[in-house]
Amino acid sequence: MDWSSIQFDWNRTRAFLIVAEEGSLSAAARSLNMSQPTLGRQIAALEQELNVTLFEQVGKRQVLTLSGQKLVGYVKQMAEAANQLSLMALGQRTDLSGLVTVSVSQLDALYRMPPVIRTIRQIAPDIELRIDVSNDVADLKRREADIAVRSFRPEQNDLIARKIADEPIGLYCSPQYAERFPGVRHLKDLRHADFIGYDVSNSVKDNLRNLGGKPDTYRFPVITQFQLLHIELAKLDQGLIFLPTDIGSQMPELTSLFPKDEPVMEIPVWLVCHRELRTNPAVNLVFDALADALF
Repeated sequence: MDWSSIQFDWNRTRAFLIVAEEGSLSAAARSLNMSQPTLGRQIAALEQELNVTLFEQVGKRQVLTLSGQKLVGYVKQMAEAANQLSLMALGQRTDLSGLVTVSVSQLDALYRMPPVIRTIRQIAPDIELRIDVSNDVADLKRREADIAVRSFRPEQNDLIARKIADEPIGLYCSPQYAERFPGVRHLKDLRHADFIGYDVSNSVKDNLRNLGGKPDTYRFPVITQFQLLHIELAKLDQGLIFLPTDIGSQMPELTSLFPKDEPVMEIPVWLVCHRELRTNPAVNLVFDALADALF
């Protein structure tokens, strides 16, 4: 290979890729934890080294030029190769130390993770835990997280998944709101109720369809992915919310609409990790601790 033919700084290609994906210098700078002027200088230097214009500014956004569109695919391949190198190297470590990032939902973070974190810190105090709290799906292949708790099984062959539970989901509201529906036994009898929803995706509609009735007959006057807001709205008599039964039973201000926290559905829970990281002792310990303690 003719190394002298490479006339650009590889480090700057990462800045190029992040700006291309984020669409603005400000968003990319936050993602890279650097100042916007520094990032702008890296892009300008790369453009000078390659003798091409990579972006044009449209309003506040950075839009790829034709040259940028042609080059970004190659940079993505470079990023994938660098990520694989990082994964392989991390998988070869033999000590119980280092950073392990776990992606969990808001409810898991608040109601399930604290005792798990305490246990891990007692067993391996040199492991640094980073808890990524989000209802979005973390991209494990791009190292957005090392381990993720998901409600579906991944299809990628390079990911390891272990099913750890079928999570029962109940329907909860304030006692005052429940008085509007005495003796109700089926979800299809709640067509005049207000539901507080996560989104209006097909998965939600599919669940409602399986539970009885047409999804379009159910009312969702409030939609938010912030799960803690669901709980607070339910306390204020604003509607019905879906909660895991073990979490709903911990809330004295709420009541299960069906007797004895009877679940209206079950959602599978999967623990997922990149295959290369499963051989890393620190990741392996955190993975097993989560599998043993979350449910």
